[in-house]
Amino acid sequence: MINLKPKILAIIPARGGSKGLPRKNILYLNGKPLISWTIESALKSKYISECILSSDDVEIIKIAKKWGCTVPFTRPSYLAQDNSTSIDVVLHALEYYKEYDYVLLLQPTSPLRTVEDIDSCIEYVLKNNIEICVSVCESDKSPYWMYCIEDEKLIPIIQNEEMILRRQELPVSYVLNGAIYIAKIEQFLKEKTFFTQNTYSFIMPKERSKDIDDIFDFKMCEFIMQSQNKTK
Repeated sequence: MINLKPKILAIIPARGGSKGLPRKNILYLNGKPLISWTIESALKSKYISECILSSDDVEIIKIAKKWGCTVPFTRPSYLAQDNSTSIDVVLHALEYYKEYDYVLLLQPTSPLRTVEDIDSCIEYVLKNNIEICVSVCESDKSPYWMYCIEDEKLIPIIQNEEMILRRQELPVSYVLNGAIYIAKIEQFLKEKTFFTQNTYSFIMPKERSKDIDDIFDFKMCEFIMQSQNKTK
């Protein structure tokens, strides 16, 4: 009997250097290292075939292994610089894993993302035979109310004949939340990006879409988690 279940490789990227919040990937968030929240969710997935870490940092690697994540290599230093991209990290990992059908990028800076979010996104992709998909959430601020400043004057980012003054009349807009990126490997190797004219969206709720860049984001996630614990 042929097994038609696709093989999905999940990659968690976590370099040692972080300027916005030093060592953020292993800072303790609500009692556990930040990276552990993503590892746990990935390992609970009923679709992910293997979950691996891509890191240049000995301490991060040690912690990831402790929480059950596979670490097949140490990321080379040239892929762990401030200007290194997640695309380069995925391409590097795929040099070691050629037998998979889909690649799933899970950034450890999205600790509120759940296994239900991951599996729902994968199901959406598989059901609709989607080649590339990324997670988004509804934007807090509308781009129709955003401006740049030129010569100290406000210039609308989006030019409209009339300004929309009532929030209820604004078109719904979405932003990348950084939680889930998935693509057919064949297509990803061809495009070398998750963002194409045919990239689909997977909508996540705002309350699980926090992406940690700095200490404010970190404290906000901790507050949300502690608040959820109190309601259980």
